[in-house]
Amino acid sequence: MSQWVNICNIDDILPATGVCALLGKAQVAIFRPRHDEQVFAISNIDPFFDASVLSRGLIAEHNGELWVASPLKKQRFRLRDGLCMEDESHSVAHFEARVKDGQVQLKA
Repeated sequence: MSQWVNICNIDDILPATGVCALLGKAQVAIFRPRHDEQVFAISNIDPFFDASVLSRGLIAEHNGELWVASPLKKQRFRLRDGLCMEDESHSVAHFEARVKDGQVQLKA
């Protein structure tokens, strides 16, 4: 049975940025694209370089979808499911995320 795990307060993530958190042993990049309480979570590991950097990527919108561009070579990963725009075989894990009572939560 999975459960929701409190990660941080929503106010700890500035709008239009991401942060890195640990969920068990997984590094998770959590993004807050706007000034509301919508959050997204994908793996923090850039699969092209095996580097822990995606939480530092730039958030952008393309064709009505939100993406994060890796700070290394700018490959883009869709926030809602981790799909890599440039090479689907390098997509990253997606984690269920929500905000409840001001707390960002991830599903373990």
